[in-house]
Amino acid sequence: MLFLRKIFYISIYTNILIALAAMAQCALTYIIFERPINWSIVLVEGTATLLLYNFSLWWSKPQNPKESKFARTRWIFNHEWVMWLNNVIALVVLGYCLLDIHLYSFLFLGFIGILSLLYGMPLFTFHDRKVGLRQIPGAKIFHIALVWVCSSVVLPYVELLNMGDRIDSWVLVALCVLKFIFLIICTLPFDIRDIQQDSYYHLRTLPNMLGEQKAKRLTYTLLVLHSLLILIAPYLMEIKIGLILTNLVIFALLKLAVFKTKEHYHYAYLLDGSLVLQFLIVVLFNI
Repeated sequence: MLFLRKIFYISIYTNILIALAAMAQCALTYIIFERPINWSIVLVEGTATLLLYNFSLWWSKPQNPKESKFARTRWIFNHEWVMWLNNVIALVVLGYCLLDIHLYSFLFLGFIGILSLLYGMPLFTFHDRKVGLRQIPGAKIFHIALVWVCSSVVLPYVELLNMGDRIDSWVLVALCVLKFIFLIICTLPFDIRDIQQDSYYHLRTLPNMLGEQKAKRLTYTLLVLHSLLILIAPYLMEIKIGLILTNLVIFALLKLAVFKTKEHYHYAYLLDGSLVLQFLIVVLFNI
């Protein structure tokens, strides 16, 4: 048990868990589209996510990271070689896989990269100062969800379109809407957890604006809404069952762990794991 816990924490610290989550969500899109999984696109998604999150860590590196009060920050910059090794491996795999995708997919990937960089780059004016999207009140969570929808849904769609394979537009729209809501559900608990930290850095996130209890109620409400929308989505019944079961697991995680105590800072990362779990459950019901 202790070994599994250690592996879980290392997967968080190295951003490997979030990269696996991105790959799982991308692969899930192919299952919902009822198409064979394009592993080149899935690996592009995973490696690009890993590189982006590692860049974000490097960009926000504090002045004395080894003295940070956050265990994750201390671990990362005490093992900085791990991050650079991950970057090198990810760059090699990304470069190889990019050779296997179409030009328009490559260009769309560049658009996603630019959209992602807007998160922290000070390109917008707010209250007479230059800020990134994360500093604009309430924008952070919607920006993250939009980037993930573009990368895990629209990118596979663009690649299929380049191959002459058309997906029913209602299936695409339904998946984009459901994925957007699902990603907000999985992101809100992080912002709820970080209310005090975000206030210190003058970040006006949605939970900061609503308050902790209203933000929690919003999470549960969106979970119910997401489940109801799944029932009317144009998906195979096996896929619907898998998605609903995942929502039940997430409800249990929120109720029994994530929202139950503030003492375990990393419980929120169970929601990143649920992005992988959703894929595994849907695959299990489609065997």
